[in-house]
Amino acid sequence: MWEKVQNFASEFFVTGDPLIYGADVSIAVTLIAVITVLTYFKKWKWLWSEWLTTVDHKKIGIMYIISAFLMLFRGGVDALLMRTQLAVPEMSFLTPDHYNQIFTTHGVIMILFMAMPFMFGLFNVIVPLQLGARDVAFPFLNSLSFWLFFSGAMLFNISFVIGGSPDAGWLAYPPYSELMYNPGVGQDFYIWGIQISGIGSLMTGINFIVTILKMRAPGMKLMKMPMFSWSVLSSCIAIIFSFPILTATLALLFLDRYAGAHFFTLDGGGNPMMYINLIWMWGHPEVYIIVLPAFGIFSEIVATFSKKKLFGYKSMVYAMMIISILSFLVWAHHFFTMGSGADVNAFFALTTMLIAIPTGVKVFNWLFTMFRGKITFESPMLWTIGFIPCFIVGGLTGVLLSVAPADFQFHNSYFLVAHFHQVIIGGVVFGYFAGLYYWWPKLFGFKLNERIGKWAFWFWNIGFYLCFMPQYVLGLMGMTRRVVSYGWDKGWYEMNLVSTIGAVLMGIAFLFQVWQIAHGVKHRNANLDTTGDPWNGRTLEWSIPSPAPHYNFAVLPQVTDQDDWWERKLRKQEGHATPAPAKLEPIHMPKNSGIPIIMSACWFVAGFGFVFHWTPFIIAGLAGVAISMLVHSFNYKTDYYIPVDEIVRTEAKKGRVTG
Repeated sequence: MWEKVQNFASEFFVTGDPLIYGADVSIAVTLIAVITVLTYFKKWKWLWSEWLTTVDHKKIGIMYIISAFLMLFRGGVDALLMRTQLAVPEMSFLTPDHYNQIFTTHGVIMILFMAMPFMFGLFNVIVPLQLGARDVAFPFLNSLSFWLFFSGAMLFNISFVIGGSPDAGWLAYPPYSELMYNPGVGQDFYIWGIQISGIGSLMTGINFIVTILKMRAPGMKLMKMPMFSWSVLSSCIAIIFSFPILTATLALLFLDRYAGAHFFTLDGGGNPMMYINLIWMWGHPEVYIIVLPAFGIFSEIVATFSKKKLFGYKSMVYAMMIISILSFLVWAHHFFTMGSGADVNAFFALTTMLIAIPTGVKVFNWLFTMFRGKITFESPMLWTIGFIPCFIVGGLTGVLLSVAPADFQFHNSYFLVAHFHQVIIGGVVFGYFAGLYYWWPKLFGFKLNERIGKWAFWFWNIGFYLCFMPQYVLGLMGMTRRVVSYGWDKGWYEMNLVSTIGAVLMGIAFLFQVWQIAHGVKHRNANLDTTGDPWNGRTLEWSIPSPAPHYNFAVLPQVTDQDDWWERKLRKQEGHATPAPAKLEPIHMPKNSGIPIIMSACWFVAGFGFVFHWTPFIIAGLAGVAISMLVHSFNYKTDYYIPVDEIVRTEAKKGRVTG
C-alpha cells in the first residue's frame, strides 16, 4: 500500500529538481502565512463578503491587477532563469527539458496571465468612471469573468509542481504538442488553463462593448468619449472575434490528444499548418488587443500632463478602429518561410506595412500634443516619454520583419525575440505601468512616492535596453531562439552576458516598484489625495472623490463637451454660473454573489479532471457548473437601492468634489 502511494506521488508531483523543491516550500510557506494572518485578525468573513463575492467593478479591477503583478513575478523569474542559463556558453544551470518548460510558461504567463489581467484591471477600474456610469453593464458576469480567469491561471500554474509544465512552446505548435511527442499532462494543463481563462476574457469583451455603447452618461456622444474608452472599445471588438478562434483551436488540439482525432497530425490526414494558421489568426490580433488600451492610456496622460487637448482626436479614433480591423489581416507574416508562395507572402507583407501607418499617426498625435505644452514630468509622463522611442524602434524592426525576403533571414532568430519584447514591454508593460501610476490615487486615495518611482523607471529602461538591444545583434549573428546552450566558438558570449545583466536590472526595477507600493501604503496618510483630482485631469473620473464611492456618482453627470471635467473647471475659473446640484435619489446597485467564485472553482475541478483523465472530477466539476447556473437563474434578488440618507453621509465623509 505504501509503495503504491509512493509511486503515485512520484508521478503526480514534480520531483528531482532543487528549483521545484524550492518552489514547493515557497508555496507552502506563503499559504500558511496567508491563512495565519486571516485567522489571527479574524478577516475570513471580511475577505468573503468584501472581495471574493464582490460585483463592484473597482474591486474586481484591483483583484485583476494584483493577479497581474503575481504573474509578472512568476514570469519574470522564468525570464531570469532563462537568461542565467544563456549568460555564458556551455552553461548547465537548467536541463534542456526544464528550459523548454520555462520558455513555454514564460510566454503564456506574460501574455495571457499578466498582460490580459493587467489590461482588464484597468478596464474595470476606469471605464465606468470615465463614462459616468455606476457599474458595468453586467456586474455578475464581470465577477464570473474574473474568477474564470483566475481559475484558469491557477490551473496552468500548478503544473510546475503537479504533473509537469507544458514544454511545446507558448503557442504549442504540433507535432510537439501532440500526444505522440508530448505524452505527459503538461500540455493538457496548457489547454485547459487557457480555455477556462479564455471564456472569462471573451465575456469581458462582450461586457465592456455593451457598457461603452449603452452606459454612457447623458450627453456623452461617442465622439465625446475619452480616448482610453475608445481604445477599450477597439480592443474588445478584437477580443470577441479572435478569442472564439483560440477556443476552437485548442478544442481541436484537445480532441487530437484525448479522443484520438487527427486534425493536426499528418499521419491521420490532418495538417499541422492548419493549427499554425488558426493560432496566429488569434495570436496577432491578441498583440493589438493588449497594446491598443496602452495607446489609450498614453493619450490620456499626454493630454493631462501637457495641459492641452489631445491633438487629432478624430484621427486617433479612426486609427484605433483601423488597427482593430487590420489586425485580422496580417497573421501569415509569422510564417513567411512556410512555403505559402510569393503571392500570399506579398499580400501579408503589404497588410503588415499598412498597419504601421495608423500606428505612426498616433505617435505624431502625441508629439504634437506635447508641442508647446506646459509639460510636467511626474511618473505617468515619464513612462509615456520612455515608451515613445522604445516603440518606434519596435515598430521599425516590425516593418523590417514585414519584408518577406528579409524575414527569411530574421525568422526564428533573436532579432525576432528582441522585436517582440521591444513592442510588448516597451508598448504594453510601460503603458500599463503608466496607467497604474496615473490612476493609482483614484483607486486607493493616495499618491505613490515619486522618488522611488523614478528609480524604478530608470532601472526598467536601462535594463530593458541592455537586455534587448544586444539580442538584435545576436539575431544578426545567427543565434536562433529556443537554444538552451551554445559553444564558445560562436562569438555570442559578450552579448548574451550583457543581455543577462539587463534582465537582472529589470528584476531590480520590479523590486523598486514593490518597495514603492509598500512605502505608499505605510505613509499613505501623508500623501492622501484630498481633491479627487491630483493631476488636474480632464475626464469624468477626476470629478469624484478618491477613492471613488461604491456607487461612483451620487448624481449622473450631464456631459456637454469632450474632456467635460476640464471644460467645467475652465468655465468655473471664468466665472460662469455653476448649475445647481440635482436632487439626490435612491441609487440602484447590484448585490454581491458567491456563485461566480463557486462556479469557477467547479470549472477548475473539471479542468483538473480533463488533465488527468479522472472522470469523477469531470462529472463533479461540470455538474457543479450546471447547478450554479441553475441556482443563479432562479435568483431574483440580485439588486438593491442605496437610500438617500446613506448617499448624503457618504458624500459628506468623502468631501464631495463639485464642479
